[in-house]
Amino acid sequence: MSKIFLQHERKALHCLRNSLALSTARLQHLLGRTFTGWVQRTFQSTQAATASSQNSCAADDKATEPLPKDCPVSSYNEWDPLEEVIVGRAENACVPPFTVEVKANTYEKYWSFYQKHGGQYFPKDHLKKAVAEIEEMCNILKMEGVTVRRPDPIDWSLKYKTPDFESTGLYSAMPRDILIVVGNEIIEAPMAWRARFFEYRAYRSIIKDYFHRGAKWTTAPKPTMADELYDQAYPIHSVEDRHKLAAQGKFVTTEFEPCFDAADFIRAGRDIFAQRSQVTNYLGIEWMRRHLAPDYRVHIISFKDPNPMHIDATFNIIGPGLVLSNPDRPCHQIDLFKKAGWTIITPPIPVIPDDHPLWMSSKWLSMNVLMLDEKRVMVDANEVPIQQMFEKLGISTIKVNIRNANSLGGGFHCWTCDVRRRGTLQSYLD
Repeated sequence: MSKIFLQHERKALHCLRNSLALSTARLQHLLGRTFTGWVQRTFQSTQAATASSQNSCAADDKATEPLPKDCPVSSYNEWDPLEEVIVGRAENACVPPFTVEVKANTYEKYWSFYQKHGGQYFPKDHLKKAVAEIEEMCNILKMEGVTVRRPDPIDWSLKYKTPDFESTGLYSAMPRDILIVVGNEIIEAPMAWRARFFEYRAYRSIIKDYFHRGAKWTTAPKPTMADELYDQAYPIHSVEDRHKLAAQGKFVTTEFEPCFDAADFIRAGRDIFAQRSQVTNYLGIEWMRRHLAPDYRVHIISFKDPNPMHIDATFNIIGPGLVLSNPDRPCHQIDLFKKAGWTIITPPIPVIPDDHPLWMSSKWLSMNVLMLDEKRVMVDANEVPIQQMFEKLGISTIKVNIRNANSLGGGFHCWTCDVRRRGTLQSYLD
């Protein structure tokens, strides 16, 4: 009995041993498959990560390619040989709503015009003539060997609303107001009028093209244009009031946040001159100073001007050490330029008739000229006295009639933004 029992025990142990061996083999097989799969997945994941890293590196390499030597944007002053320029558009120009900042920048005799037509197109017949004049100006620039770019047409009558205000637009007539080129950088100004909040949109396709081709592109901080940016009780009753307020350093724009129009800055190589005005505050000038330092120096200059807005019909630099200085708006810091050996030119009194509408500017647009180089200037065909002044200086005049375009607020310098001039960075003040 015990013998038979022992035989059964041996068989059972043998079966158990075989079963354990089979289980172990299966387990090893399963573990092997699992491990192999894990290795394969890990390898594939590593391959994908490596490929992704390579693609990322390729993208990084592409993003950090050096700027091309033939950058389309390069301008250091107002007089080097002009090669490329943006010229504005009069199409669809609208009268801005008669808000406090507009009132502070316009003459009292036109206030009824703004009150009646604010938010509507400027008179169509007048706009048609202005469009034709600017087209002819573009043709003449091309004949002089200058590449001309134009902003996109936009309907400026559309009403828009932000959390702080609502308005209609103005125009894309004056690229000098919103764009300034410093070296190979094009800077978008933040602007100060609510009607000009979205004006940058007309220029975006051009600027993106310049950026893709190697230019630097900077947009200054956009102000909210909330009520706090404006002195809502700014007292404007007479020219005397304006003179007094300007002398006290009081303007319709406050220091609530930075704001500036690019046309309140004018370039002379390493030195850039700016004025505090109705549309440019000290915070805006300080932003430009910090942004451009240390390669450029921004100087604040001021004038005996009851209504300062844009510097280029008051102080227009036309050559190295050569400046047109408005006799009606003398510069308080003129000795700075005299000591540097600059020649100060007093332009003649403009001849534009009193009955010609100048809704957004003064007669002194006659000195708002565009230098094609040191010896060529684009000047109003009607302004014979200033033509004669340039001829005496040995500068040839290119005469163009933009009298109707003047009514929208600018002369040749205002209607343009010189994108590329053939020249180098120099200092003209030291």
